[in-house]
Amino acid sequence: MDNNQQNDNRPNGPGGAGQGPNRNRSAFMVFLAITVAVLLGMALFNGLMGSSGSEEISYDKFLEWLDNGYIKSVTVNGSNLEVELKGDALRSAIGQRTVTYYTGNMNDPLLVQRLEKAGVTYKREVSSGITDLLLNVVLTFVLPMVLLWIVFGLLMRKMGGGGGGIMGVGKNKAKVYVQKETGITFKDVAGQDEAKESLQEVVDFLENPGKYTTIGAKLPKGALLVGPPGTGKTLLAKAVAGEAKCPFFSISGSDFVEMFVGVGASRVRDLFEEAKKNAPCIIFIDEIDAIGKSRDSRYGGGNDEREQTLNQLLTEMDGFEGNNGVMILAATNRPESLDPALTRPGRFDRRVPVELPDLQGREAILKVHAKKIKVADDVNFHTIARMASGASGAELANIVNEAALRAVRDNRTVVNEADLEESIETVIAGYQKKNAVLSDQERKVVSYHEIGHALVAALQTHSAPVQKITIIPRTSGALGYTMQVEQGDKYLLTKQELENKIATFTGGRAAEEIVFHEITTGASNDIEQATKLARSMITRYGMSEEFDMVAMETVTNQYLGGDTSLACSAETQKEIDEKVVAIVKEQHEKAKKLLEENREVLDKLAMYLCEKETITGEEFMEILNKEGGMQK
Repeated sequence: MDNNQQNDNRPNGPGGAGQGPNRNRSAFMVFLAITVAVLLGMALFNGLMGSSGSEEISYDKFLEWLDNGYIKSVTVNGSNLEVELKGDALRSAIGQRTVTYYTGNMNDPLLVQRLEKAGVTYKREVSSGITDLLLNVVLTFVLPMVLLWIVFGLLMRKMGGGGGGIMGVGKNKAKVYVQKETGITFKDVAGQDEAKESLQEVVDFLENPGKYTTIGAKLPKGALLVGPPGTGKTLLAKAVAGEAKCPFFSISGSDFVEMFVGVGASRVRDLFEEAKKNAPCIIFIDEIDAIGKSRDSRYGGGNDEREQTLNQLLTEMDGFEGNNGVMILAATNRPESLDPALTRPGRFDRRVPVELPDLQGREAILKVHAKKIKVADDVNFHTIARMASGASGAELANIVNEAALRAVRDNRTVVNEADLEESIETVIAGYQKKNAVLSDQERKVVSYHEIGHALVAALQTHSAPVQKITIIPRTSGALGYTMQVEQGDKYLLTKQELENKIATFTGGRAAEEIVFHEITTGASNDIEQATKLARSMITRYGMSEEFDMVAMETVTNQYLGGDTSLACSAETQKEIDEKVVAIVKEQHEKAKKLLEENREVLDKLAMYLCEKETITGEEFMEILNKEGGMQK
């Protein structure tokens, strides 16, 4: 299934690409910077004017200068006396700057006589105090505010902020698609037939509501797409947009989240108001867990802004007003974290699982992607699908693309089956390390290690057949690996099959012990896998007599790796640890016994692998069958 298909069409309608959160933030920061710059400029201007325009002196100093003949003229300006000295030479002689000096008018009755005696001209400055006050207010307050509001208006117009609050910060950011605009339909989606069928019914309900309302059926309020990452949830939503003959609003859950309180709720209201105007229509919220987390402390509750956004979403989806004609699609890979009020019927009436594809689904997905590249006619997609067990739609798309890149590197114009097989190995274990050179002893150890895995698997019943064995180092850190491929998908595993898997994991270390009487660090991943499987047998699968069918472990985030936590006492945990050790040890001894009984074939296969570096499952089984007399 194509989960990486891109949409090259630009969205139309309100809230398109031109109204992203980055532009709002940028406009706000520009506005703030201009405001601060204007205020700082005013302060600096006033400071400069105050420092360079005049300087106050004492009245005693004024009289001293008057008696010494330094003053040329005096101007009476209100309560101050403005003093003008006689010249630059005089100013230099007395050490004074070229500024205007002033002193307070002391109501000296002898002032006029003193001025006339000193030969100083004098006059009174006639001015309006009210006019000066108004001029000062206009220059220091009104004019800067007018400039700021002009800048604010220009930013508002640039951001298209006619609604949704300041600079449109509260306006929804949904992209609006019309019929066929995505370029993706249900034909482009493979491996998810059940999900397509469920969503096809939703599309049909919107296109032909009459045949459903005749019988009394109601339009589902919402459908929740759940599944692991890469399975095609977003792709299915794009296909619905391509199939529906109605407007399609697409938005991410993170687009509702902002640093400003109330913005998320405002965007939810704006989104649903716009949707109701275009009803019938579909709203798609990707990664809804960003705003729909349960309102408790378990999942980081206490965020008032997020809770306000969630409450508004709950109201819009199933409030008193209703949302007639508005269908909601949402996608998440953390359904257990969603608020129960959000997932109940009446809001999300349908839960559409989008799981990892099965064998048939993987084959169909590979064929869909193979149409985009040149593939050889003899490629067996069934074999490739079996090798890619557990792969998601996105991983399968990556496998096909890696195969095409490999063909280009080899200067070929057609992708063959070997390219696809190698791309699977690349996705699983990484690229081959061309420059990694192992010593002869290390090559021998790795050869015995990998043959130990393969031989233990082949000597047991109910084990997956060996597909390939290699000792070529990979970029993932693996010095070699053994690939086992099931003939088909298995949904149930017996206790014996799980024990056989653990024995296979321990086969590499067992071979090292038998042949070299020494152990290496190469079994670290094997130990991890064997321990994890043994613990699951006891704590999750109830495969122990001591604990019977009692669950000792809980699993959360099943679609994101499955975080586990023990739900038992310390004493019980100790018993579990002892039982895990016993299971792994038992299977380790079993693997050693199988290899010791077949030491001759072990040596022959190891030497052959050491020489060839890579052998196929057919070559492995051919040598194994020639030896004969194996103890199973």
